[in-house]
Amino acid sequence: MTLYTIAIDAMGGDHGPSVTVPAAIMALEDDANLSIILVGDPAVLNRQLRLKKVAVPERLKIHPASQTVAMDEPPALALRGKKDSSMRVAIDLVKDGQAQACVSAGNTGALMATARFVLKTLPGIDRPAISAMLPTMKEHTKVRVLDLGANVDSQPEALFQFAVMGSVLSSEVDNIDRPRVALLNIGSEEIKGNEQVKKAAEILKASSLHYIGYVEGDAIYQDVADVIVCDGFVGNVALKVTEGVAKLVGHYTKLAFNRNWFSKLSGLAALHVLKGLRKRMDPAHYNGASLVGLKSTVIKSHGSANDLAFKNAINEAVLEVKKNIPERIQEQVIGLLKESDSTL
Repeated sequence: MTLYTIAIDAMGGDHGPSVTVPAAIMALEDDANLSIILVGDPAVLNRQLRLKKVAVPERLKIHPASQTVAMDEPPALALRGKKDSSMRVAIDLVKDGQAQACVSAGNTGALMATARFVLKTLPGIDRPAISAMLPTMKEHTKVRVLDLGANVDSQPEALFQFAVMGSVLSSEVDNIDRPRVALLNIGSEEIKGNEQVKKAAEILKASSLHYIGYVEGDAIYQDVADVIVCDGFVGNVALKVTEGVAKLVGHYTKLAFNRNWFSKLSGLAALHVLKGLRKRMDPAHYNGASLVGLKSTVIKSHGSANDLAFKNAINEAVLEVKKNIPERIQEQVIGLLKESDSTL
């Protein structure tokens, strides 16, 4: 029996141990091959475990860390001044081989900066990217989008590297034989877009990736591509707009069904359908963004994640460890990058 060990930044995120501890317990209950190291203040973590009133599994360990990275803390300050933070120690455990992956709901900038400094990038990869799954209109089908905020301004070569990494993730994790790769643009026509996107398109056309061209923002959810590539500025805006629209739809739906007694009765009649819709659109089911391009697996959970959402981030880490994603990316990226040399 193979045990997979995940180091968790238990103090990070908006809710800290009140979410990370119960999520860890749920993950352990679901997977007998999983071992977890909770990193943080032992007194706080043990108190949270007592509150859960469950037998603590032998596969759950606590590793002390005396500092915590604040959600609004500058990444450089966290990197230089908090070497004993729960985030840094969790990443160090991965570097030292005591864990195969790290999961954190903490400060995104600090997590990326620390993980890149400690774990380093894979050969051939200049910058890591944040990759996450988003739902599509086709049932049980999702799309991988990257970068979602790690790199505000990306050169064509970096966009190509994102495409390579996204294609490997889609192939290995999502079991898609030949993932369709697209570039997010302001139009689908060849003449549209800035110079970085146009140059990236030329490189992708010359590669062996299954590049299908440009897509606009509305196509993200239409199952026209398996991997959609953009720079971090555009990707993060798209992600936040998606979250905002989901909240807006939920808000107006609630108002509509509470307008009067007739609409309330209609809401009761449609309750089963509404619950199904909410479940399919619940961000908790899509939580767990990969920091791809690093030599080891690091998963970023949403800062406001609840127990279920954080558990899903842990599940994503386990899946990527089982699939040896960093190794698979390294195997494929060198050959694909060599193919593009003539166009760079």
